[in-house]
Amino acid sequence: MPPIELENLWVTYGKTVAVRGLSFVVPEGEVFGFIGPNGAGKTTTIKVLATLLRPARGVACINGVNVTEHPRSVRRQIGYMPDFFGVYEDLTVNEYLLFFAAAYGLDGRKRRSVVGDVLALTDLSEKTDVYVDALSRGMKQRLALARVLLHDPSVLLLDEPASGLDPRARIEIRELLKELKRMGKTILVSSHILHELAQICTRIGIVEAGRMVAEGSLTDIYRQLGLKRTVHVQLSNLTEELLAKARAIDGVTSLERHVDRLCFQVSEERLSPEGLLERLHALGARIYMFQPEAMDMETVFMKLTEGKTA
Repeated sequence: MPPIELENLWVTYGKTVAVRGLSFVVPEGEVFGFIGPNGAGKTTTIKVLATLLRPARGVACINGVNVTEHPRSVRRQIGYMPDFFGVYEDLTVNEYLLFFAAAYGLDGRKRRSVVGDVLALTDLSEKTDVYVDALSRGMKQRLALARVLLHDPSVLLLDEPASGLDPRARIEIRELLKELKRMGKTILVSSHILHELAQICTRIGIVEAGRMVAEGSLTDIYRQLGLKRTVHVQLSNLTEELLAKARAIDGVTSLERHVDRLCFQVSEERLSPEGLLERLHALGARIYMFQPEAMDMETVFMKLTEGKTA
């Protein structure tokens, strides 16, 4: 059985339909990026999988277990991190995790060992005796991840885990997710920023108004959208010959020369920003600024959707 499976899922709030016939499967060990604007139905879908909401109709399963019929069994197999979570601020990091280890039913002799393991994994070992209230937002996010890993769930449901973080903290969370992927966890992670998930996801699904409007690998999505990425580059050895060679790189759809930089347009399907950097180095370019523009959901949804919410 796939770790995550939804079939014709519908969820309503009174007369409002939040999710409309949503179906997708996440195979074992994959990272599925669940992408859409606010109001698209991402959080609602994740809450159904986390056994916190009952669907109006349709089926949602975790490891083949129906989330509506057997919620207690499902909860033992998932780690759910909401987009906003409360913390017990008067506890130290160690006390906080020991409390939840006990709540998960871990044997008293194992608790300290498991807490030490998740602290090391989330790089919080040096914060053991720090009060939760004194942690930065990024550290609190890592603490929340440590909490949901205590019972070693096979499936992680992460609702905008990098929301509200500064750039350094976002990178740290992204690297942590990569490590969890290497550990074999099956991860469903939501975001409204395509670029944020592009480096870690094996597949993505784009939702609008509760419906799936595109699903597949990043290559599939880029092909469907026909997306182009803008990359700004400054070279210290720019010549007309080098400019001509750069313009001829496969995947470069246009190249404009500005006063202080070059502006590349590259087809995401054929050439990644990293690939462009490698090709320029191979041409002998000396690069002192290389800045890809973020691929945000505004760009994606102008291509794919009408800007509707549920």
